[in-house]
Amino acid sequence: MALAVHQAELGITPSVVTRPAIRLSLLGGFDLTREGVAVTLPATAQRVVAFLALHQKPLQRVYVSGALWPNSPEDRAGASLRSALWRLHRQAVDVVEATVDRICLATQVRVDLREVVTRARRLIDEAGGLEDTDLAAIAAAGDLLPDLYEDWLLMERERFRQLRVHALEALCIRLTAMSRFAEAVDAGLAAVEFEPCRESAHRALIKAHLAEGNPSEAARQYRTYVRLAADELGIEPSPPMRALVVGLRLDDAAVTR
Repeated sequence: MALAVHQAELGITPSVVTRPAIRLSLLGGFDLTREGVAVTLPATAQRVVAFLALHQKPLQRVYVSGALWPNSPEDRAGASLRSALWRLHRQAVDVVEATVDRICLATQVRVDLREVVTRARRLIDEAGGLEDTDLAAIAAAGDLLPDLYEDWLLMERERFRQLRVHALEALCIRLTAMSRFAEAVDAGLAAVEFEPCRESAHRALIKAHLAEGNPSEAARQYRTYVRLAADELGIEPSPPMRALVVGLRLDDAAVTR
């Protein structure tokens, strides 16, 4: 800091340090690249990097080691964490920033999960804008680290799953309101495919069909949901769902019951 102030006083422009572009992918599986080149990490180092990527702030070392090695004594868990960080250092990839008692993911690391989460929250927020790439980005995003089985990951995986389907439903509703029916139907179909027994996803899709003037498609989608709800969950459509198809010809005794 003192050096920068001194340089400013002398009219010297300090040199800008360009950091390498590091990309971390957690959706669909763990993948790390540096300047576009794949970086292979040991499994223990991957777990540390993934855990830090799920948090937006520095974490105490003892918390990280305890979460990642819950069945080990504190001193042994701490040693395991130090070993993993040493392996990261050997790879010469600056993905972790550490102090004496805290560590976090380096600020220059771009994480696909964070980008998709930001986009999904913008779609759910009615005041947020829409982009042409929203549907593809949300629908094509893979599951969070599907090949990793860790207790600390279960809640994060479920949180991301719920966020994705809510974003797809919101996108379907907003596109319907804008009379962009083809895109709205695509978003609704993506939500239904992602969560086939979710009534709110079927409702959003049915509304898109009705708004476009396709009652036959709305009735077909309703029948599809009725069968799924009965076969998979043993339940009937809710009153709001039934209200959507009042006046439509359903042609199915099981549906009209």
